[in-house]
Amino acid sequence: MAPLLRPRASLQKDKFAAYFAPLKSQFYSDPASSGRGSSSSVIRSIAWNPLGNLVATGSSDKTLRVWNPEKPTVRFSTELKGHAAAIQKVAFNPVKDAELASVSDDGVVKFWDVRTKNCINEVKGLGDAFTLVWAPDGESLIVGNKSDKLFILSPTQSTPLSSHQQSVQTNQIAFCWSGKKIFVTTGEGQTRILSYPDLEPVLRFDYGLDSDDGKGKEFRLTGHTSSCVTADLQPTGRFLATGGTDSIIALWDTTDWICRRTLSKMSGPVRSISFTFDGSFIAGGSDEEAGVHVWHTETGEHMHTFKSAGPTPVVSWAPTRYCLAFSDNGVGGLRIAGVDPDRK
Repeated sequence: MAPLLRPRASLQKDKFAAYFAPLKSQFYSDPASSGRGSSSSVIRSIAWNPLGNLVATGSSDKTLRVWNPEKPTVRFSTELKGHAAAIQKVAFNPVKDAELASVSDDGVVKFWDVRTKNCINEVKGLGDAFTLVWAPDGESLIVGNKSDKLFILSPTQSTPLSSHQQSVQTNQIAFCWSGKKIFVTTGEGQTRILSYPDLEPVLRFDYGLDSDDGKGKEFRLTGHTSSCVTADLQPTGRFLATGGTDSIIALWDTTDWICRRTLSKMSGPVRSISFTFDGSFIAGGSDEEAGVHVWHTETGEHMHTFKSAGPTPVVSWAPTRYCLAFSDNGVGGLRIAGVDPDRK
């Protein structure tokens, strides 16, 4: 029987492990991918649509697929063909449940209508693009490349609205919920807080006006001893989580920008992090460690580890339910924990 997504409900901390312990993750096998567990077919990105009833995966072998979580058989999924190189990032428009954006090593961002399988727009010439994030209103998005240039795109225009060269190694990006600020992770182990869409520092020190523009030194979140590579904002907006190659997840209070706690159970670089829909729990994934660790946000207590056959660099909680999608490099495919037809 196909797995069913359970209705939205919050779990108490003391019930989390007991709830998930009996459940096995559902595997979604894609025979179109070339070679299970091979480096040529690993999933690079996972994205839920706003309703939580579709999951998109982008892989290093150019496979872009949209799954129905209730039906793990590949014949119920949709493959979107058109990219000429490895897919680095996929993301659904946050206000349109059927509009998907994808970016590839071919330097092209494609916009898809997943109902018709049609590519409805594309933007070319973006270089070695590897990061993509939508603004909360769904009217624009940011794409970054390995030359540390950020492009602001419109889903309806074939050329960028603007481009912004960054002075430091720039990794993944997250938006604040108002859409007026972005959080930019850097190779220096810091996170920059920039305005959107002009991408100027939001916070500066009010002493030592020794910056080039005379406005004061830029304030940055400094909490990692090596490259900071991923960030996720809690749905309640209270905490910003950042993950680094130092195996640390830092939780920043968004009121005073103090690091309230660090989560350090992971043994490999933190490649992705994701909050549950209610912000109560946070998961982290690594490309050097099997299993997905989950912590309680408020206390930092380790709650559970979802098992996998191999490393799990990509993790993503569903936007409406306690369902965790994650890549499993050991078998070269997608897993979702929390879909179980027999559990009501």
